[in-house]
Amino acid sequence: MNDSMIRDISLAEEGMQRIRWVENFMPALNHLREDFIKEQVFKGKTIVMSIHLEAKTAYLALTLKAAGADVIVTGSNPLSTQDPIAAGLVSQGVTVYAWHGCTDEEYTMFLNKALDHKPHIIIDDGGDLVNLLHTTRKDARERLIGGSEETTTGIHRLKNLERNGRLAFPMIAVNDSYCKYLFDNRYGTGQSAWDGIIRSTNLTVTGKTVVIAGYGWCGKGCSMRAKGLGAHVIVTEVDPIKAIEAVFDGFDVMPMDEAAPLGDIFLTVTGDINVIVEKHFLKMKNGAICANAGHFDVEVSKKDLDRICTSHYEARKNIEGYVLPNGKTVYLMAEGRLVNLAAGDGHPAEIMDLSFAMQALAASYLCQHAGELRPHLYLLPRELDRRIAEIKLRSMGYAIDTLTQEQQDYLNQE
Repeated sequence: MNDSMIRDISLAEEGMQRIRWVENFMPALNHLREDFIKEQVFKGKTIVMSIHLEAKTAYLALTLKAAGADVIVTGSNPLSTQDPIAAGLVSQGVTVYAWHGCTDEEYTMFLNKALDHKPHIIIDDGGDLVNLLHTTRKDARERLIGGSEETTTGIHRLKNLERNGRLAFPMIAVNDSYCKYLFDNRYGTGQSAWDGIIRSTNLTVTGKTVVIAGYGWCGKGCSMRAKGLGAHVIVTEVDPIKAIEAVFDGFDVMPMDEAAPLGDIFLTVTGDINVIVEKHFLKMKNGAICANAGHFDVEVSKKDLDRICTSHYEARKNIEGYVLPNGKTVYLMAEGRLVNLAAGDGHPAEIMDLSFAMQALAASYLCQHAGELRPHLYLLPRELDRRIAEIKLRSMGYAIDTLTQEQQDYLNQE
């Protein structure tokens, strides 16, 4: 088991069964995998990944390993790690430090143990590895070429580092690639968040009033899917442009103060803190359900619920009931953590195929340009986005037109 720290190695076969399942539905990553294995593009490189440890991310880890990397994996959220997946990876020679439901202290310990391997490349999801490498673990940067970031929250943290002149190594904003955010955030979060809510509550969405906090790409996807499931959708926003877009897309828009008494289900996807707080809980209907699909558990204030409730209890698995001073009960899903991963299986495999093909290309790009890139937040070249989209289209049986020389000349004329 090398020096891995996981819950139970006997779960390995169950984990590998899940990983083999998603492998069948990730043609873009499989296409890259064949090329990477032939070329051994990561031979001699150590790659540390802080990720939501489930089947699709595990297959990315195995792809990098098959291409020559020494891969070390830890979680990016205490509740999103799936113990069978962790065991499956260890059985394939990947070093893993993670288990489901770890404490905050254990979570930090796992991150540090992963960084003890002194990575050449990091793949981060939310920015916790980057934060350590800029604070208490600068020693782990001695071989670091650079890294990539998977999610919007992590990109915000990286932009702040760069803005303040503190970013110490090159990072690639994979989240900002078209083949990531247009599909992962919109269609991935849109489906997986509702999958987690529906399977955990065993309730209908149709006929309910759903409040979506935030109308970025994730909010667009969650709103679209709620509407498709038959809900009446209210959007809350702070950006007037996004608010107009929500109105033009057919949704009601209002402040959270006004939406709080109306909603049956609340879903936050803003990436910011304290979106739903005490004053909102006290206005909610009896039985209102709160869930979060933003990266960190800060959008729905669990602290406020703990402070003002007269009692709380486990209502169902992944659902906590809070009895408020007014006698009403408000439910919080998955401790306010990512509902699609803490209470579900995360994004569909076909969606993560695009995201993780981009992650694999980002790691390859860093290797190819080692020593050339200054500390900066980079976008992958647009042609890599197009390459992945073309591979995906072919795998789905679609073909598109190509420009004639005459058309190209017309577009290029001054």
